[in-house]
Amino acid sequence: MSRRKSREQAFALLFEKSFNDLPVMDLAEGAQDARECIIEPFALELAQGAEEKLAELDALIEAYSHKWSHNRISRVALAVLRLAIYEMKFYEATPDSVAINEAVELAKRYGGEEDSSFVNGILGSISRAEA
Repeated sequence: MSRRKSREQAFALLFEKSFNDLPVMDLAEGAQDARECIIEPFALELAQGAEEKLAELDALIEAYSHKWSHNRISRVALAVLRLAIYEMKFYEATPDSVAINEAVELAKRYGGEEDSSFVNGILGSISRAEA
């Protein structure tokens, strides 16, 4: 499976976590049992890593999303941002530009009209500040 598909799986796990606060591993097992889908190891690594760093990721999202309260950010955008920021900050094998591009594509595919530009702006700001 491609890295893009693995990121999509990781996004789905983080998105589902926003509805019920179960551990990512439980969500992955439930998906495998209910839909007979195989969760890729890279997807699980990203989703579990983001889950472990959730407080830090959310603090960054809040710091860079000026005038947007945490409750105002769509669940899609929030899951995409958590995944991308985790990959940018804690998964050194992925260049920021790749993480940003993949996140914008996920936001376009699954989010609302404004999600992709919002995600792009937040991630671009974080990337520039962390450089």
